Amino acid sequence: MKVALTGATGFIGSHILTELLEHGHSVTALVRDASHADTVANRGATATVVDLYDRAAVVGSLRDADAAIHTASPGDATSADLDSAVADAAIEAFAGSGKPYLQISGLWIYGNNPSVDEQSPIDSPPLVAWKEQIERRVLAAPDMRGVLIAPGVAYGDGGGGIPGLLLGSPRDDAGNLIMLGTGQQHWSTVHVADLANFFRLVLEQDSARSRYVIGNGQDPTVAEVTQAAAVAAGAPGAVPGSDDEAKARLGDYFAEVLLLDQGTVAAKARAELGWAPSHPGLAEELREGSYRTATTG
Repeated sequence: MKVALTGATGFIGSHILTELLEHGHSVTALVRDASHADTVANRGATATVVDLYDRAAVVGSLRDADAAIHTASPGDATSADLDSAVADAAIEAFAGSGKPYLQISGLWIYGNNPSVDEQSPIDSPPLVAWKEQIERRVLAAPDMRGVLIAPGVAYGDGGGGIPGLLLGSPRDDAGNLIMLGTGQQHWSTVHVADLANFFRLVLEQDSARSRYVIGNGQDPTVAEVTQAAAVAAGAPGAVPGSDDEAKARLGDYFAEVLLLDQGTVAAKARAELGWAPSHPGLAEELREGSYRTATTG
């Protein structure tokens, strides 16, 4: 299958690129400049330099593809505009074709919920409240196989923004890492390679449609993963913080999503697509895996 991919040099997108190439798909990576083009070309993809806000150019690139996956995100106030632009281009290019368009979402849109599934009400905090309207357009597009994939915290291979945030936590006078809030909230998590595997399964199986929530089912507490991060970072331990400290450190909106209490077993993904996450959990990866290697190397 010829797949158009945005975000191919990002943490999640780069792992999706590897997964697709290793399973015989050809990938055209939509990148923003020549340096990113060289990066993906060296990994075996075809690069197309394009402004993702250029509707005509993106539509033209997508029409040449059998499928598209959108994972690119600036991670700032322009994220809504980018997702909207790419989604609308995909709808124009794919509507009536039956082609699959996969767009990454996130579990945060469900708010506090220890048992999220695809029927859970969306209760988005302000940081991600813009996603719902765009995602409704994707699912409503006629005769396009729109699929929204909402993972928990992605980690693995020494990367990912949230694990990096844990490793860089401020310390108290004894050198202990300070947790985000009390540390009692749970996070749904997924290894980035398991997440990339799920994207490929969705792409390849025509029965995969609508929404999927993705997590490995371990749902550790923030206390557990921060204690593990302390091992990786060479700190003596980790101590509870407070909601106010987290908000002062990260800002109200970002702190709010990291203080959410969430979990999922991803039952739909397992039952419908046979998805079976196989990589170590986040705490184990921090204590004994790639993060400790990256930190101590």
